[in-house]
Amino acid sequence: MLRETRVGPQDVVYDLGSGDGRIVIAAARDFGAHAVGVELDAKLVQDSRDAAFRAGVADRTTFIWKDIFDVDLSPATVVTIYLFPEVNARLVPKLKRELRPGARIVSHQFPLGEWTPDRWLQLESHVRRHTLLFWTR
Repeated sequence: MLRETRVGPQDVVYDLGSGDGRIVIAAARDFGAHAVGVELDAKLVQDSRDAAFRAGVADRTTFIWKDIFDVDLSPATVVTIYLFPEVNARLVPKLKRELRPGARIVSHQFPLGEWTPDRWLQLESHVRRHTLLFWTR
């Protein structure tokens, strides 16, 4: 997701529903970006903070314990999403309202409602097929 979205040190990556923090940590560790994870589960937020510290990227990562609909996305230059289709559809107005022109969005597996992606990519892993969908605000 991060490589195909061309994440770099100048980016601020927001991972919505960041779970265990792996995308946030990879954005900081592998691409030099500042990255923010937004997660509703407090334990996952703490586990993610601990993992970022162990990975040596705590200074470039932030984990927020909050509902994704209550977080200001305006600092983001890249947004990563792996959420259910219904949630993705509800996110569209927020993304269009809060993201600056040129911000990039990548969704793993599911579309963003009726918003037509700029491009999509299918990748095969040893487990299954992955679909990535891309938009530029």
